Amino acid sequence: MRITLLTMGRTDIPWVAEGLRMYASRLAHYVQFAVKELPELKGTSSLSREQVKSREGALLLAAVKPSDTVILLDEHGEEYTSLQFSSQLQKYLNAGKDVVFVVGGAYGFAPEVYGRASGKLSLSRMTCSHQLVRTIFAEQLYRAFTILRGEPYHNE
Repeated sequence: MRITLLTMGRTDIPWVAEGLRMYASRLAHYVQFAVKELPELKGTSSLSREQVKSREGALLLAAVKPSDTVILLDEHGEEYTSLQFSSQLQKYLNAGKDVVFVVGGAYGFAPEVYGRASGKLSLSRMTCSHQLVRTIFAEQLYRAFTILRGEPYHNE
């Protein structure tokens, strides 16, 4: 099984990118983990939000395989404690399919992307920067794996 964090655009915040690299490195001890950053759309100033979401959606959908389990990181998604998320992660592992967690652009996801998704995950009821959420998610994924392995990283 492989886990991919699929994002729209690259982060231009150095400390966010460094945090993401750190947790990606730690995750390599547990799972094949990759970050795939799709190029940000150019020339969007004349487009509506819906048009931007639609174009980004086409790029996101082209980046996932039909066999992938697709989970959207979405403010309206399911909220879990770290223990609950580790349990959900174990279900994904047991299914044996590749899992793609998706971070959309600043305006969220197109309806077609919601239609393709197997689920939605919210990291907080508060809105997070679509750049910052990458590192927060990678840390939570790392935490979930340490919980599953009974390692001392997580304190309950």
